[in-house]
Amino acid sequence: MIPWAKAGHGAVAHTTSYYAASANPSPERSSLKGDIEIDILIVGAGYSGLSTGLHLVEKGYKVAIVEAARVGWGASGRNGGQIVNGLNASLQTIRKRYGADTANFVAGLVQEGGEIIRERVKTYGIQCDLKDGNVFTAYTGAHMRELEERLKLWASYGIENQEMLDRAALRKHVNSDVYAGGMIDRSGGHMHPLNLALGEAAAFEKLGGKIYEQTPVVHVDTNAAKPVVKTEGGSITCKTLVLCGNAYLGHVVPTLTPRVMPVSTQVMATEPLGEERAKELIPTDVCVEDVRYILDYFRLSADKRMLFGGGTVYGGTDPSDIRAKLLPNMLKVYPQLKDAKIEFAWSGNFALSFSRVPQMGRIGNNTYFAHGYSGHGVTGSHTFGRILAEAIDGDRSRFDIFENVPWYPFPGGRLFRMPYSVAGSWWYTLRDKLGI
Repeated sequence: MIPWAKAGHGAVAHTTSYYAASANPSPERSSLKGDIEIDILIVGAGYSGLSTGLHLVEKGYKVAIVEAARVGWGASGRNGGQIVNGLNASLQTIRKRYGADTANFVAGLVQEGGEIIRERVKTYGIQCDLKDGNVFTAYTGAHMRELEERLKLWASYGIENQEMLDRAALRKHVNSDVYAGGMIDRSGGHMHPLNLALGEAAAFEKLGGKIYEQTPVVHVDTNAAKPVVKTEGGSITCKTLVLCGNAYLGHVVPTLTPRVMPVSTQVMATEPLGEERAKELIPTDVCVEDVRYILDYFRLSADKRMLFGGGTVYGGTDPSDIRAKLLPNMLKVYPQLKDAKIEFAWSGNFALSFSRVPQMGRIGNNTYFAHGYSGHGVTGSHTFGRILAEAIDGDRSRFDIFENVPWYPFPGGRLFRMPYSVAGSWWYTLRDKLGI
């Protein structure tokens, strides 16, 4: 079970992030009391659950979502806010592991999540500061060659939104001395992630969906003819169950526990820098991430703060001092921010799969799940939500492909998966430092 942090009268509040402090108004929804029945129940009111639910209510289904805390409380409301196309595992890796057919299939949907987000924002008038442009930065010649290979590979699949940037061209987007160059993906972008989740929740409810907040799940029975989910205050019996707890599902569904590992990443926000100073740092207001294994990612907020994130902690625990961990990285990129006040710093978990490929499948006939986006959940969750909804509605063509992609357990099982992953991260960090 997740050790939920209670905040007054037993309620779970949002983390003390910049996103929570600048969130659009949203109602505090009641918790589940008593026993009810529903056609479709979704566990988790993050992007996966909200995307699935919104697609289903648009099709006319009766859908409820149970959320242990508040809408967007987990990774969906804490992430870097970057629309980055693709999966964690590259198309080249997917082609080598699973064959050309699977790679062709994945290439056809790597931009779909961003398209869904833009469509949702437009259709439902979601105010989330959505902007276009995503830049990948390279520290070394090896990094540049990696980006050039990616550009050529994606172009071979007909994806041509990307352009290489030499050092001078990159400076027009990211005004820093530390990079050798980079690549821009014009179909990427960024937004206020919590406000996107809150807007999707409001759209879901407007179409008849029901969300229960402050409703932790304590037991799930997937063996019954109709799945039963028991919560602290009642139970829900449903015809179809969808598990979208991702890194925050805990051990409630033991079948899913060994498939992924929670990993935390951290973000901090400076004070507002002002229009002129902010434009000097990121002239075209794109979002940025470098291509290292343990990467930095950053962008400007709507009120011109620098939002700077990075780092990983395997197992999902929070660092003792987030500011101390991230500040040297930010000052390496932008030493001119040495006097900028850090007003917010927070941490959040994502679910890492061993293969770095998201997982989608079923437990029995009536319980579906999706998880393991491995740091690419903003876009991946929206795509998987659509595919889950398609399968529940009777079109299993895309779902079946992902369900049949092999998944691999972490070496050493639950006991040793964290030390193994830490050792692996040390190796790749060393490679980054050596420039190989």
